[in-house]
Amino acid sequence: MSFADAEKIAAAVLYEGYMLYPYRATSTKNVQRWNFGTLYPREYAESQRPVESYRLRTECLIRSDGNAAVDVRIRFLQLFRQQKKSASQWDEGIERSYELKDLRLNDLVDQPLHHRFHFEAPSPASMDEACAASLARHISGQVIVKAEAVQARIHKLSLEVANVTHLEDSPERSRDEAMLQAFISAHLLLGVTRGEFISLLDPPENVQEAVAGCRNDGVFPVLVGQEGQRSMMLCSPIILYDYPQIAPESEGDFFDGTEMDEMLALRVLTLTEEEKQEMRTVDDRARKILERTETLPEDFLSKVHGAIRGMRPSSEGRPGDFGLGEWDPLADRPAVKSVRIGGIEVRAGDRVRLWPRKNADILDMALKGKIALVEAIEQDFEDNIQLAVVLDDDPGREFGMMRQPGHRFFFAPMEVEPYATERPETA
Repeated sequence: MSFADAEKIAAAVLYEGYMLYPYRATSTKNVQRWNFGTLYPREYAESQRPVESYRLRTECLIRSDGNAAVDVRIRFLQLFRQQKKSASQWDEGIERSYELKDLRLNDLVDQPLHHRFHFEAPSPASMDEACAASLARHISGQVIVKAEAVQARIHKLSLEVANVTHLEDSPERSRDEAMLQAFISAHLLLGVTRGEFISLLDPPENVQEAVAGCRNDGVFPVLVGQEGQRSMMLCSPIILYDYPQIAPESEGDFFDGTEMDEMLALRVLTLTEEEKQEMRTVDDRARKILERTETLPEDFLSKVHGAIRGMRPSSEGRPGDFGLGEWDPLADRPAVKSVRIGGIEVRAGDRVRLWPRKNADILDMALKGKIALVEAIEQDFEDNIQLAVVLDDDPGREFGMMRQPGHRFFFAPMEVEPYATERPETA
């Protein structure tokens, strides 16, 4: 099948952290590089203390009668070292991709698939004119694919990818040397025909137990493509929600998704001529960032400065002009003493069980099911109620009671239940 609808977001994952501002080889954060989804050669990884990662594992669910077929694309970067004529050193990335096509689900149930793949060392022909010498090595990997029926018309698909590159001197090899035979930003694209993937973030109630049994190490699968499409999944080493999208305002890659295009563009424009020249000699990707930034259209900065993705009506009774009307932010507001949840009045000092919403952030989801003490009931200027809670099993809960950050969490009334009651079982 075609992964065209998922290529942009997959490419963003592949190059996340590849090169950071100020995009120079001599910059400390580009010399001591760190990437998401790094799989070291197994012999090296197991010789380290603590042990480094050499494999990833992902499990997801497919709804099908069993005649579904799966396509798998394994993608990662391999580094090769270039010694620049300017005396700087740079590890450039080469895209690696390996595909398995038309894997029948029923066949995978009967007989798991074990496959090996191998890539020779990158060719010196890929060096640019600024390069005086290069160092490159071969790499080898293994992929295991299997499936099992977990309930009627539901199968669990399991994949494991490992770096099995053989090393002659793995214990003595430095991290920098091991990186030349590592899988960088390793991730998977999965496609299914005659079936559909099930979201692990927002699953139907009847498969929640099966979803809870899915194990994912190093990556997590999310639905990708057009909203509502269920034929593709991206198993990403970066935390994503279902149907992630590249902002339409973005003019191109900056390889640093934690930053804003506006800020990075402005910073690149402030580089000195010497810094820009060094940026040009790093590799083609750095050169393209500079060229694109220097030729940005005049309206680019205003376009990326802020974007409204959705609107909601304001609360009734709000003044329609810029005056304060009857609302005085300086006036003392009566404290909220209690809030009714499930027919029970909850006050400060009561205990609740936490049930974050399905679209909550990853930290809130980690607190699911925990018992906490309501330290206070807060109300913001939009009249939204939040319960400030301190976890019962937090070793630093006394800091939470002192309202110290990191030990005090906020949940809406709909995200908690009085501890005296139990959450009803879902089918």
